[in-house]
Amino acid sequence: MLLEVKHLSKTFQLRSGLLGRATPLPAVSDVSLEVRPHGSVAIVGETGSGKSTVARMIVGLETPTSGEISVDGRALPVKPNLKQRRERAQLMQMVFQNPFLSLDARQPIGKAIAEVIAHHGRVDDSKIDARVAELLDAVGLAERLGMSRPRQLSGGQCQRAAIARALAAEPQMLVLDEPVSALDVSTQAQILNLLADLREQFGIGVLMISHDLALVRHISDDVVVMHRGRVVEAGTVQEVLDSPREAYTQQLLAAIPERLSLGAASD
Repeated sequence: MLLEVKHLSKTFQLRSGLLGRATPLPAVSDVSLEVRPHGSVAIVGETGSGKSTVARMIVGLETPTSGEISVDGRALPVKPNLKQRRERAQLMQMVFQNPFLSLDARQPIGKAIAEVIAHHGRVDDSKIDARVAELLDAVGLAERLGMSRPRQLSGGQCQRAAIARALAAEPQMLVLDEPVSALDVSTQAQILNLLADLREQFGIGVLMISHDLALVRHISDDVVVMHRGRVVEAGTVQEVLDSPREAYTQQLLAAIPERLSLGAASD
């Protein structure tokens, strides 16, 4: 199994008042899921359901209160040191919701991609520029756009650049936190098509976080539905989207009609 998450939980301690007394706030409770090699799983739920907290724990941005996270059968440390954090970054990379915030506004996107390649030592220094060009091409961006800063690009182009930067580490898996929710509908379809193509081209696993069940049909094999920090339903895309068992899943489907056309042209 590429990724195994077992009984993952997270409780935040909220401090308030003059004495700073801590009040426990459970955010995630007993979440388990699996991503097969080259597979794609979506975690779906409303804002506050805990889905993004799960993603942040998986990539190491949050420390679990309890539970286990394993990649290729190897348990990841709860409090990794610098070397272990670098090793995790080579296993998985995260793509965030807003590329304008995740990319450095002062830095050309080509340089941002080059820094990741150099940091992880994936290719010789003399070949970094060529690798940058390959990654830009893989995500549908012209090589000349590598000189552009994020503000000079459209939202869709920026998200493509963020995906290229994530791929620069040559990870086994991408964790995508609402990667298209900040984009217009036609651009959403383009990015979802791109992700499906990259999954095939690079042979990577995908864990996608979304509030929209209509989107995940186009990229995911399996779906995990979360509500108030817990998994309420899980199964294949067909099982969950076509024959949902839980009332909460039915409500999500009723609220968000399928609307994407995957034949949209590139932005």
